[in-house]
Amino acid sequence: MFDSLKSKLLNVRGKLSKNIEESIEETSAGSKKINDIESPAGSSPVAKQQAQPSEQPSSKIAARNQHSFSDRVKTLVKDREVVISEKKIEGTLQDLEIILLENDVALPAVDAISSRMKENLTGSTKKITQSVDAMVVEALKDALLDVLGDGFSLTGYIETHERPVKILFTGVNGAGKTTTVAKVAHYLKKNGYSVVIGSGDTFRAGANEQMQTHADRIGIKVIKHQEGADPSAVLFDTVEYARAHGIDVVLADTAGRFHNRANLMNQLEKIRRVMKPDIVTYIDEAVAGNDAVIRAEEFNNAVGTDTVILTKADMDTRGGAAISIAHTIGKPIMFLGIGQGYDDIIAFEPERIVEEILGGDDKC
Repeated sequence: MFDSLKSKLLNVRGKLSKNIEESIEETSAGSKKINDIESPAGSSPVAKQQAQPSEQPSSKIAARNQHSFSDRVKTLVKDREVVISEKKIEGTLQDLEIILLENDVALPAVDAISSRMKENLTGSTKKITQSVDAMVVEALKDALLDVLGDGFSLTGYIETHERPVKILFTGVNGAGKTTTVAKVAHYLKKNGYSVVIGSGDTFRAGANEQMQTHADRIGIKVIKHQEGADPSAVLFDTVEYARAHGIDVVLADTAGRFHNRANLMNQLEKIRRVMKPDIVTYIDEAVAGNDAVIRAEEFNNAVGTDTVILTKADMDTRGGAAISIAHTIGKPIMFLGIGQGYDDIIAFEPERIVEEILGGDDKC
């Protein structure tokens, strides 16, 4: 996942580390000169040794004095603070911006990452107490986490809200919405919650049958009406069933639609009024890149969005949508779809995603 982005960020890390190393070397050279000036003849350890009689061989005295001088320089450089100039990393940050844009990261997110990197690495002093690469990785990690946001724990939400918790799923045609609803149902069932699904996609031929097949496989109840029925009525009945049977969570599927289809968007507004969902979740494909980000923003503006799920993240080498979408619309990602099986969905944890992007050991 995100292989293209990972390899290119590794190159940027190398360039930034090299530039900062040069700053450290310049500071070290300057520190050595200062040390020479502040240690005039007669006051240095060498001069003092020459002024005192010694029974040690001259070679041992020289080695000891050389070791003492070296330690003093290293200590001085270590204790000093290195100012990393913007000029030193400006070109590499521009390279970073290009790489992010090439990997479908939206421009507002690119600007935010670049600005945070600049803020973290310049304009303030840095003690040389850690490896340069670690310093760069920490800055990248901080910038990415800032853009990714906090994520969203569905189980945490359920535990702190009145049940049934009602979740309405929206999105464009072909994004894998119905299958994703089934995956979320399976995830919740594994975590000990009772679930009922409302088959609100009443216009797509075979949608009821597709949802029923998924539900039979994972052992979940489905509420459905005949094809062409009012989806608001289906989802109203689903909520009533959940209340009557003490169900924890209602998952409401809807027909795929585009934001510019006024009649379909009006229908979605009616569904929201009737169902009164606690969470509205937008679903799109991670491989859609910037298109997914733009559509999410348009859906959010049209009918509102609380969380996002990105499907096909396992096929996404660029990672642009995953990085951009939360920052662009100001709503957290809840899950990533990473395969075809019902278990192939992971809760979106920003720390884990950043580890994946920066080449850590924890793989999604």
